[in-house]
Amino acid sequence: IMSERTLAIIKPDAVGQHLVGAIIQCYEKAELIPIGMKLMRLTKAQAEGFYYVHKHRPFYDSLCSFMSSGPIVVLALAGVNAIQRHRDLMGATDPAKAAEGTIRKAYGTDIEHNAVHGSDSPESAQFELGYFFSALEWPQR
Repeated sequence: IMSERTLAIIKPDAVGQHLVGAIIQCYEKAELIPIGMKLMRLTKAQAEGFYYVHKHRPFYDSLCSFMSSGPIVVLALAGVNAIQRHRDLMGATDPAKAAEGTIRKAYGTDIEHNAVHGSDSPESAQFELGYFFSALEWPQR
């Protein structure tokens, strides 16, 4: 079974609540190993570029404003079946509907302030990892 790479973002709400360490601990316990990590603050334009796939959705503007409202932590995670396993660990987008034991159930407050983001497919993982990390910043194999 092949190791996979996925992008995780610890969102401004979780960074602001000092949950970075707790969330990284969740990843490590789940054997989703950080192989690249940055603390950064997006401009609104950078958030818009990242979320361009949602450009025509009603939540696009508020999402981009939120994601540029404070620092975020972006991580490249590696592990077997990492994309799906990370999706499962994050839980439902709405923390109220997320399963017990998921990151969003534990740390999210509402559908927008839901602590974390994760790639939803191999194609989005490739785009999202490339958006935040250059080839020099994390191991390719």
